[in-house]
Amino acid sequence: LVIFRVLRAISCASGGVYHSRCRAQVYTGFYDMKVSTLRALSPADGRYADKVNGLRDIFSEYGLIRFRVLAEVRWLQCLADEPSVPELEPLSPVMKDVLNKLVDDFSLDDAVRVKAIEATTNHDVKAVEYFIRERLGDGPETGPLKDFLHFGCTSEDINNIAYALMLRAARSEVVVPQMREVRTFLQSMARDYAELPMLSRTHGQTASPTTLGKEFANVVARLERAQQQFRSVEIRGKFNGAVGNFNAHAVTYPDADWPAISTRFIESLGLAVNPYTTQIEPHDWTAEYAHALIRFNTILIDLCRDVWGYVSLGYFRQKVARNEVGSSTMPHKVNPIDFENAEGNLGMANALLAHFAEKLPISRWQRDLTDSTVQRNLGVALGYIVIALSSTRKGLGKLQVDEERIKADVSGAWEVLAEAVQSVMRRYGIPEPYEKLKALTRGQAVTQEILQQFNTTLDIPADEKQRLLALTPEAYTGLAAILASKIG
Repeated sequence: LVIFRVLRAISCASGGVYHSRCRAQVYTGFYDMKVSTLRALSPADGRYADKVNGLRDIFSEYGLIRFRVLAEVRWLQCLADEPSVPELEPLSPVMKDVLNKLVDDFSLDDAVRVKAIEATTNHDVKAVEYFIRERLGDGPETGPLKDFLHFGCTSEDINNIAYALMLRAARSEVVVPQMREVRTFLQSMARDYAELPMLSRTHGQTASPTTLGKEFANVVARLERAQQQFRSVEIRGKFNGAVGNFNAHAVTYPDADWPAISTRFIESLGLAVNPYTTQIEPHDWTAEYAHALIRFNTILIDLCRDVWGYVSLGYFRQKVARNEVGSSTMPHKVNPIDFENAEGNLGMANALLAHFAEKLPISRWQRDLTDSTVQRNLGVALGYIVIALSSTRKGLGKLQVDEERIKADVSGAWEVLAEAVQSVMRRYGIPEPYEKLKALTRGQAVTQEILQQFNTTLDIPADEKQRLLALTPEAYTGLAAILASKIG
């Protein structure tokens, strides 16, 4: 529908006649795409379209145009407030309202109009400038304003601010809230199951027991640190002209403190200033943003794989929806599809994020345009993350802990107490404790009887011997319960 409107606007602007049959075909085709996701090229806009709605107005073409309009308008307002630019009078309340409404009320129809202008200019940023000129109209106050639109700017001044605001909005409004939701759910599980003994497996082999809650707590701690690192990435902007030197600014107003003006403008938008750039902001912070997300995603992949494995072991059962099908041929199956979906989409996100981090900070000499098309995919990567977070949260919500299965697994693993026994032997000076327990336990089944018979032979204080004889695998969890219950 949007593209149809663009085509219609182009036709009207050029004085041409848009053939009714052609118009009907275009409208019908794009209407079908609007109401159905079946023909979408990307699953982010197809199968998973409903999961990424929160990102659509941020990273779509509409979103990019909207943030470009914001950057142009706020710069014009900044110049009008600047005493060093006497040709621009301070804005009247009416004109302030007009400019603010251009930003606050920017609509889909406005974006369509910008695209129609772009069809003539063949330049997306210049089309935004001409759109604002058009909306300002003619009046005693608008003439000077229109002359100072885009003053001293290169397109990258507008674009880098737009993308910075887009990534900031995505982080604060969409991604971090969903990260917190997953983390909060895991934190609840860590506390709920803080005391449930569980057999550990290192290298796939039985190992010293832990608790289910402690294993969730480990993930919570990792995700919290990664989330904090992501939130702390400084989002930067530059506004210093064609090659970063305020060339046009300085020759036009040599007495103005342009670095200070630029700093005030960028900081007024809630961004940090990058004072040393070529024509482009070098995207180092964007790489940091991408790398921080990769680290978070990698932790989540680790969680998904572990939960997948525990479902396979029977530690978790999954809530069954009455009409769901787990397998096309095996009716009994309830597959851990949410965790598999999350893992796959996190991998897709990480592949894109890695490319952003490696490619975007590299630009030939003062500028090349290879970053332009790459940046347009930022929303795709974040879309895959949002899809994965949604699937992870859904999967966690379907888990049902089989406490009896978990307890049965750990209670039969008497070999794990070999660590405890040889450690006590060390305390009391019994020679070669590790070697003796290795000979007793390695590569053979260890029963309660075998281990306790060995313990009765130890030359250690009687109370210590009784403590070892009373020790069971499910009781050998160290401080796991305490650590899990304290997870913040």
